[in-house]
Amino acid sequence: MSDARAASLHAEIAACTICAEHLPLGPRPVVQFSPQSRVLIIGQAPGTKVHASGTPWDDDSGDRLRDWLGLEKSVFYNSKKIALMPMGFCYPGKAKGGDAPPRKECAPQWHRRVLDTLPKDRLTLLVGAHAQAHYLPDTRKMTLTERVRSFREFAPIIPLPHPAWRVRMWIGKNPWFEEDLLPMLKTRVQSATETA
Repeated sequence: MSDARAASLHAEIAACTICAEHLPLGPRPVVQFSPQSRVLIIGQAPGTKVHASGTPWDDDSGDRLRDWLGLEKSVFYNSKKIALMPMGFCYPGKAKGGDAPPRKECAPQWHRRVLDTLPKDRLTLLVGAHAQAHYLPDTRKMTLTERVRSFREFAPIIPLPHPAWRVRMWIGKNPWFEEDLLPMLKTRVQSATETA
């Protein structure tokens, strides 16, 4: 897809109101991509900070994710290198225990069209249970920990836990994440972004 067609798709997404009546802060789709993005990060949905700024992963979770990837903000926010596509493009509101799940209308409406703009040889990172349930449906009976620990089985997809503050306790119980997965992840991301 050409840059012009990708820009047109961005404009369509920005104007989306498909689930506006369910969004407590109104629609503000947050997504980043280009035909050159060779790393795709599929997350959950924007939180209130990201809704306010309009910048994907513009919060503490984003800082932690960038640390895992070994990326500076200048690379992370370069759409010619990194595509950022949540399961739901808008802040979904609150639910018991945190933010509500991503709206279900979003992925069927937009994901295929965004994916069709990206290089076929991309590296895909599935951040959190919602992205993994959608894109690794055969693993639904696995726990997130089992899925992430089996990361070698899913190449060129890498499942990751969500980098919210709670993940520190999870990492403490799963030292293999920092010892085995993160070094491989940084190498794969660096290779993909250097050739983009």
